[in-house]
Amino acid sequence: MKKLIVILALSLCAPGAWAAEKLSLGEISGYLNGMKTATASFTQINDDGSLSTGTLFLHRPGRMRFEYDGRDGGTVVAGAGAVRIHDPKSNQPPETFPLRRTPLSIILAKTVNLGQANMVMGHGFDGTSTVVQAQDPKNPDYGSLELMFTGEPVALRKWVVHDGAGGKTTVILGALETGMRLPSTLFSAGGGGSSP
Repeated sequence: MKKLIVILALSLCAPGAWAAEKLSLGEISGYLNGMKTATASFTQINDDGSLSTGTLFLHRPGRMRFEYDGRDGGTVVAGAGAVRIHDPKSNQPPETFPLRRTPLSIILAKTVNLGQANMVMGHGFDGTSTVVQAQDPKNPDYGSLELMFTGEPVALRKWVVHDGAGGKTTVILGALETGMRLPSTLFSAGGGGSSP
């Protein structure tokens, strides 16, 4: 009986017995490809250390919207191959640039394949989360995207955008809700907010 208790204790203490495991690149690619629509609250840590909060709307492939809290919160909208940044606090028109020039194009691609050559620069596990750092292999100068996932079930928790100029923006996600219908107007050039 004593021997059985020792064997049980050793098996429970074995690495990986209760701990989460590192997700493979194939599992992560499959998870992202299976995510068509999603929404979540987010907290953004900007390069200067300031914080912003808001709601994320995702419609793969190619569409994403960050709606920042507050009367003058502003929006960042990806759609139709472009990213538009609207900051109501400035008196300037929205800034627009090609989506393919941002690391977010990696997760908004029609088919995510993290296994392709020279895309993944790092693939690690911190004991709780799998962390993948990826870049556009054709345009590494556009920056990179660090993605953090937990498992069982797989869930995207956080990403860090490292832009080509050396800046860093961290987005920490609340619980992702998936599978809802999202109006296309959310992602259009003059798209309104999520309120009716």
